[in-house]
Amino acid sequence: MSEVHRGRGYVYSIQYHLVWCVKYRHHILHGSIDTYVKKLLKQIALDHDIKIIEMASDKDHVHMLIECKPQHYIPTIVKAFKGVSARFLFKEYPELKNR
Repeated sequence: MSEVHRGRGYVYSIQYHLVWCVKYRHHILHGSIDTYVKKLLKQIALDHDIKIIEMASDKDHVHMLIECKPQHYIPTIVKAFKGVSARFLFKEYPELKNR
């Protein structure tokens, strides 16, 4: 069960299950790339005050169960996770751009 959080005048418990796939479902999430992506996602969550409850990945997609405050706008959260992780991933592994 998730925790119930209290704010000033409100009570909440918000969890989202995010799933996204690699472009064209290429099998690139393995080995050091998979480890690097998970490390990036944890850092992004820390920067945006989002708690990752569970995270898993397969060769071509990522699953995350996150918990956030009501003030967070879900499209902004997804944009942060996908955009920042993609930018740093292409910087670290430029050979992925060719796929």
